Amino acid sequence: MLHGIIGEKTVTSFLSALDPKKYLIINDLMIENEGKTSQIDHVVISNYGVFVIETKNYDGWIIGDESSNYWTQVLYKRKEKLYNPIKQNYGHIMVLKNHLKEFPDIVYYPIVVFTKRSTLKITTNKDVVIYNTDLKETIKKQQNEVIPDNLKDIIYARLNSLNIKEKNLRQKHVQVNMEREENTENKINNNVCPKCGGSLILRNGKYGNFKGCSNFPNCKFTAKI
Repeated sequence: MLHGIIGEKTVTSFLSALDPKKYLIINDLMIENEGKTSQIDHVVISNYGVFVIETKNYDGWIIGDESSNYWTQVLYKRKEKLYNPIKQNYGHIMVLKNHLKEFPDIVYYPIVVFTKRSTLKITTNKDVVIYNTDLKETIKKQQNEVIPDNLKDIIYARLNSLNIKEKNLRQKHVQVNMEREENTENKINNNVCPKCGGSLILRNGKYGNFKGCSNFPNCKFTAKI
């Protein structure tokens, strides 16, 4: 938890260097959506689009690809699984789109940011998963103004008004997520697909062995071993 907070504060510092006339920043945004809460590390509302940023602060190698449900953290001889942050961030964008549906032309840019404590071995677009030191440069690559100032202010005000700040509700969000992750992990360990309830079968792919759902192609859940 502490490592995560440090990572978010580091990204907050990088974002603070952006021009405040062009970029409006919301850090640690928590929104209720369809009876559930979503916590988004950073949202940058700019004239060039909305940047949705997920921050990770892990040690060791981070191995994975864009389509896998889980990635692998390798630290010395120990391996740990983490939910694919690209998919996690995509879910955050869906939440924002739901609350901003009257603005269907908004362009969203998902970015997953790791600190230099990790070594990234990710198969994906280089601008989707980056190091925090590349964040400002990555954001500033977008130079086509698609959001006028008045709409930028409306979006910023809307999201701020939805931001849940009550401490007890934020604590509940953390507890629910921990229970959900534990339940998913237990199902995977027992070879049960957490997405559809089918059986998980050992398969061999381009990047080694993994567990895949027996209901493929209807269910495309996979988990690294």
